[in-house]
Amino acid sequence: MASVSTYLNFPRNTEEAFNFYKSVFGGEFFGEGPMRFGDVPAQEGMPPLAEEDKNLIMHIELKILGVHNLMGTDAPESMGFQVNFGNNSYINLQPDTRSETKRLFDALAKGGQVTMELQDMFWGDYYGSCTDQFGVQWMFNCGEKVK
Repeated sequence: MASVSTYLNFPRNTEEAFNFYKSVFGGEFFGEGPMRFGDVPAQEGMPPLAEEDKNLIMHIELKILGVHNLMGTDAPESMGFQVNFGNNSYINLQPDTRSETKRLFDALAKGGQVTMELQDMFWGDYYGSCTDQFGVQWMFNCGEKVK
């Protein structure tokens, strides 16, 4: 079955970010929880893993809104990564109700920045956007009409 997911890279705080997302969306992490870099067997020709990197997240996955997989990894500079957050990607959520849209919006915006308040838009939906405390951008689009 085909699916769509979002993969997020963080410099060293993937676990903190995903615990936050779990508190917002609920559910459990896929499998037995996060895979850590220290769980991976040493590979021939690869330098040894720094002690401070062994507990970092290699892969973590959380299903959100029951249909979308949010995945992530730590990408520390010590392993040659350079994480740059930009304005080129959003995670678009389309909850079924305005109340759920408002709950998720408020929770994700806390400690972050609201870029557009939730409001009724010309196309007929309830829409808003924010950047969370980890620099991830979220859009909300709810089709439920005011009763």
